[in-house]
Parts: sequence; structure tokens; C-alpha cells
Amino acid sequence: MLERQKTLLPQSASAVLEVNGLTVRFGALVAVNDVSFVAQRGHITSVIGPNGAGKSTLFNLISGAIRPSAGSVVFNGVDITGKSPTALMHAGLSRSFQITNLFFELSVYENLRLASQVLEPAGRAILSIGRSTLALERVDELIAQFRLADKAHELAGYLSHGEQRRLEIAVCLSSRPKLLLLDEPTQGMSHADTEETGDMIKSLAGDVSILLVEHDVGLVMKLSDHVIVMNQGAKLAEGLPAEVRANPAVQAAYFGQGKHHA
Repeated sequence: MLERQKTLLPQSASAVLEVNGLTVRFGALVAVNDVSFVAQRGHITSVIGPNGAGKSTLFNLISGAIRPSAGSVVFNGVDITGKSPTALMHAGLSRSFQITNLFFELSVYENLRLASQVLEPAGRAILSIGRSTLALERVDELIAQFRLADKAHELAGYLSHGEQRRLEIAVCLSSRPKLLLLDEPTQGMSHADTEETGDMIKSLAGDVSILLVEHDVGLVMKLSDHVIVMNQGAKLAEGLPAEVRANPAVQAAYFGQGKHHA
């Protein structure tokens, strides 16, 4: 069993997310074991590790899809442990999924409009679409930001895989989140699409804090301000990308095995 690196976590006003001793058990299986880390505001924090390391389960605990057995999640200074995904979205946390989660039979524009509707006050829910001014303004902003003007009225199901994944990120940003959780956003992409999506993710940092799970280690090292390495459900190491690459325990558990995917 590899010895885990212990880290004292500073409580800081610059922290957007504080994960403290997060643990989840499924019967006798401990899928995530006493994981703690801090994600700084405006930064890209990435989680990597071999297959089965517990990365997606950790994401599900943070985003409210799974309730932890122990530990806490603090977002913007508020304990959100066990809150529902809907409550977290309204609090300012948004996430993507490994499997593309779009309305394929609707246009790019309509996917963005539906997602942006959350910006409208509850009392405006019965108004006509044309009067949803906040939502429509947000759609226009996202279409410009993601350069989707020529695809706006195309069905989402007709987009390439890379275009669908980028649209999903735009959908996640519709609610103007403070923290964006991206679960393997480049999965299944070509090298060119991966590079383009990586550049786009990098451009978002600062305006929004990003927590990223990604299988492409080279991309993670290029994008990240801080990297957390998981192994067998526990945190193995964390630090700057160069520090993580140089860590002997990480090299033995991960890079030393010739693995190139987290």
C-alpha cells in the first residue's frame, strides 16, 4: 500500500472550495477515503489518477450526486455537504458529465436558452420566451464567446463530438456559476479538438474557478494551477504540476507504469 502524502490545509479567503476528510463507503468498499484539498478562486484545480482511483466518485460527492459517509464540502465559505445538485446549481456550482448531456433534438440555441432560463426570477416563469430577457441575453453572450453563431440553429445531435462537448461546457456556464466542475471534457476527442478545448478551458479561468477531472495528463500539466493525484480512493499527492510530476510516489503509482491516461 502506498503511503499517502499528508497536507495541512490553510483556511483562506481565496479558497472557493474546501474538501475536508471526504469519505464514502459502499458496503465494505471505501471508494473515497479521507480526501482533503483546497481549490483556489479563479484557478484550475485538476484531479488525476489511474482508472478506478475514485476521481469521478469524488466529483459526485462534491456535486451532490452522492452523499458522503464522512467529511464535508465547503463552497464559498458555506457548508454544502449533501445538498442536492439543484440547490448547488442555484448556489453557483455547475458540472459537466463524462457522457454528453444535451438535448440532441433541439438546436444549439435552444439548448443554451433552456439552460439560461434559470437566470430568470421565479415570478417570470410563466412569461413568453420572448420576454425572458436575462436568459436571451445570456444565450447571445455564450454564442459569441464560444463562436457558435454559424451553428446556433443546427440541431445539437448533428454537431461533431468535439462541438457537442464544447456546447456542453457553454450550457454549464449558462447559469453564471462561480465554480465549474468538468468531468473528462476531452474524452473521445481528436488531438486537434483536445487542444482547442484545452485552450478554451484555460481562457475561462479567472472569470470562473474550475475543478477538472481529465484523462490526458499532458493537458492537465499544461492547464492546471494545482494538481491532486488520487490512487485507490485516497489522495496520493498534490501540488504544482512540476512538483507532482517529480514526486517519486506519483511516478511509481502512475507515470512509472507507462500510463498516459488518468
